[in-house]
Amino acid sequence: MNDKLKEEIRKTLGILKNGGVILYPTDTIWGLGCDATNPEAVKRIYDIKKRADNKSMLVLLDDAGKIASYADVPDIALDLIEVADKPTTIIYPGAKRLAPNLIAEDGTIGIRITREEFTRSLIFRYNKPIVSTSANISGQPAPTNFNEISDEIKQAVDYVVTYRQDDPYQPSPSSVIWIGEGGVIKILRP
Repeated sequence: MNDKLKEEIRKTLGILKNGGVILYPTDTIWGLGCDATNPEAVKRIYDIKKRADNKSMLVLLDDAGKIASYADVPDIALDLIEVADKPTTIIYPGAKRLAPNLIAEDGTIGIRITREEFTRSLIFRYNKPIVSTSANISGQPAPTNFNEISDEIKQAVDYVVTYRQDDPYQPSPSSVIWIGEGGVIKILRP
C-alpha cells in the first residue's frame, strides 16, 4: 500500500471516528458512508439522500468472519460469498449491534464483503462495519463514477475521499441475494 493511500485512510478514519459522513469509492459505485453503529451518522445519510429511514441501507465488512457479529449467518451464506465472482450483497436475518435506524423493519440487514483495496483497508483499520449507499438523492440515478456525483452531495458530506476520483471505471451494482430462515434463497438482483 502506497503512502498516499495510507494517508487517505488515516484522514477517513478520523472522520468516521467523529461520527462524520464520507463520500468514498467502493467495490461497486461511489457511496455515502459512515459508522454503521452510529444512529446519528446514519440519520445524516438519510437526510443527505432525502430518503425515508424505513428504507434500509447496506453495510460493508472486510472479512466474512465478522458477519456473525452483526447478523445471523445461515451456512449457505458463506458458500455464496466464497463462490461469488462479483460483488454480492447478502440480506441476512437477525441484524444486531448496528444502528437501529439502519436495520430493516423485518430485522434484516444487507452486508457485502468488499475486496476493493481502499474500503477493505479502511474497514480493517476501523474494525466496524461502514454504511454503503449510492451517492445520490433518493429517486435520482446512481452515479457510476465520481464526476457524475452532484455538487449537492459533495457539499453535504464531511469528507470526500480523493482516492480513485479520476477512475473512469463504470462499475455495476452488486448482486443482491436474500437469505431467509432455513437457508431459503431469493435472488433480488442478479
